[in-house]
Amino acid sequence: MVFGKMVKVGVTSWVWVYPFDHKVIAKAKEIGFDGVEIPIENPKKIDGRGTKEALKSHQIECSSICAVLGPDRDLIHPDKAVRENAKKYLKACIDFATDFNTDIVCGPLYSSVGKTRFMRDKEREWKYAVMGLKEMSNYAGDRNVFLGVEPLNRYETRLVNLVSDCVRMLKEVDSPAVKLLFDTYHANIEEKSLGHAIREAGTFLYHVHACEHDRGTPGSGHIEWKEVAQALKDLGYNRYMVIETFQPGTKEIATAASIWRKLAPSQDELAREGLVFLRELMK
Repeated sequence: MVFGKMVKVGVTSWVWVYPFDHKVIAKAKEIGFDGVEIPIENPKKIDGRGTKEALKSHQIECSSICAVLGPDRDLIHPDKAVRENAKKYLKACIDFATDFNTDIVCGPLYSSVGKTRFMRDKEREWKYAVMGLKEMSNYAGDRNVFLGVEPLNRYETRLVNLVSDCVRMLKEVDSPAVKLLFDTYHANIEEKSLGHAIREAGTFLYHVHACEHDRGTPGSGHIEWKEVAQALKDLGYNRYMVIETFQPGTKEIATAASIWRKLAPSQDELAREGLVFLRELMK
């Protein structure tokens, strides 16, 4: 990180659409965001050329690529074929990062989302995650891309819930290409202190999801935002804070993220007010 640079504010396309549609890039620019986080639900259905043209014509950055891990893309699955499919998918995400001129692929890269069953063999699953991330770090590093590994809450994963868990995993992976994504929504559930958790991430911190406790508009709930801002400033953090929430009423989103109701009068208002709040917060 280069000290003195201002934090940028981005937004995930999931605020408005699922799956990704590059037409949403114009919306993000119109509202005033610095960047758009692009989820790769299905690599074969991403319009790479159209997305690049939209980013360029609207003069907005791709802040990040969000990897979407499911049951058939799982680095800790006992079936080697599933683990290899996860690696193939992550390589595609890294390639999109290069194509869209961003330097980070982020998410719970170690496993699929939604694993809340009892772990039969945590040691084996942890080993698979470390080995898989190490292999992916070589592919990413060769392309000047970083992997942002995200701790999730206990209801969405069973392996990495705390920043301390993630730091331990990253130290075992031992690659300069593997970093940490901090998400205020998940940390609000799992951490004793958001500020302490951010400081614990330290030099591993490379990306932030700025989410309210209910996935609503940042600043509208009980997240300790001043504590978050101070910890980020103490670390000299100057990269992206991305608003990550979801459009209600979508089957896939409702199933994966439990978004069952409207979280704001409109998705545009959620994005617009969240942007204003985060810009003011990080002055």
